[in-house]
Amino acid sequence: MRKRILFVDRPDAAAVVERIDDLVAGANFRPVKATTRTTAGFLHHNGTEMFLKRTTASSWLTSIADLARGSRAARALRGAAILDRCGFAHPAPVAAFELRSFGLVRASCVVSEALGDARILSRFALADGRNFRRRKWISERLAREIHRLHEAGIYTRDLQETNLMLAARGDEITVYFVDLEDFRCVRRVPARQRMLNLVHLDRSIGRFVSRSQRLRFFYNYLGQRPQAAQTRRLLADFFRTRARVERARRRANQAASAGNCPMRPAQSGFSGTPRN
Repeated sequence: MRKRILFVDRPDAAAVVERIDDLVAGANFRPVKATTRTTAGFLHHNGTEMFLKRTTASSWLTSIADLARGSRAARALRGAAILDRCGFAHPAPVAAFELRSFGLVRASCVVSEALGDARILSRFALADGRNFRRRKWISERLAREIHRLHEAGIYTRDLQETNLMLAARGDEITVYFVDLEDFRCVRRVPARQRMLNLVHLDRSIGRFVSRSQRLRFFYNYLGQRPQAAQTRRLLADFFRTRARVERARRRANQAASAGNCPMRPAQSGFSGTPRN
């Protein structure tokens, strides 16, 4: 297959692109994900740590679709540019390339800076046990940043806690958005897309955050607790959206089970009033 380089930021990244297969197979690569389609992990090269994600197309149909929408590597570069324009934090790409066969993208790879001082949302939130004040602090900062993202006309199709990395510096939290290929920029993010982002995030944080804390996050996103009638309307919309997502997830689970590829079951939703 022919290698097509999309972006190289510095000489050491160019060397990684040239030797990618040997480096991934070597002792200096620490994988965090290894499946038939995706290889991701940390690469220590010439005294620098980078994060590498390589994805193989699932089928020729996927490769054909990528002609119109762009490969994962191309979409990740676009996502980084979208976030850069509005001042949102993310791991900076240092290299990106595609592997093509007969003009179609069969695999793509993005190499980015490693976020050494940041942790995914769940690990960051649990770093101080069950400290209520710390969780309240995190909820307020994260909700504010996601609201700012939407107000800037940006949304992602995959907002879940594993795609959010946080770092604390004194009294401030930096939120890093990762998995950049799913970001989109529009004139105004519609209410339905905002709600989908909140639902997807709620489903992913349900493993470690109580229902009342997740409801508080919802209010933090809105900026204040609405009047009772508006609260009922917003929560009804949330649960309708969540029900649609759950149905789609169940269908995906059934299809995956039929193919002997089990998927994680869905998490339950939240309800009720937040407790102090």
